[in-house]
Amino acid sequence: MENTKITVTEDVTLIFLHDYPADIKLVADIFKKIADAGIDVDMISQASPNGQHSSLSFTVFDDDFGKILGIVAKLRDHNPELKIGVSSGNCKISVYNENMKGTPGVAAAVFDAVSCANTDIRMITTSEVDISILVVKADVEAAVASLHKHMS
Repeated sequence: MENTKITVTEDVTLIFLHDYPADIKLVADIFKKIADAGIDVDMISQASPNGQHSSLSFTVFDDDFGKILGIVAKLRDHNPELKIGVSSGNCKISVYNENMKGTPGVAAAVFDAVSCANTDIRMITTSEVDISILVVKADVEAAVASLHKHMS
């Protein structure tokens, strides 16, 4: 696809919260605490609720690792059943093109390209004109090369 931009953002930490109460007030409170700490959140993904629980994943920059750990530890104090995972040193690869909107098969091409590079995908977020994937740093070079090959 012509005019596709592929960008990489390095030093990204993935935070995932499993089995938290499926309550939008809790989600709002989590992100308010993060904002109050001056932490910029980038990618956000929530799984469909499973009964009364859900899962939430989001990314922050590695520089905010210490601050985010303090916040999620306090969350766990109030919700002992909450399972928290943290993975730092990842990279976000974004594939952007205004022409993605209304063009079938773009996601298939992106996922095919990264599968050809045997990429370990940690998270996916999308919009009408952007597909972003979070990958381990070791996979970035091969994934980007494969995306350039398949998306041009």
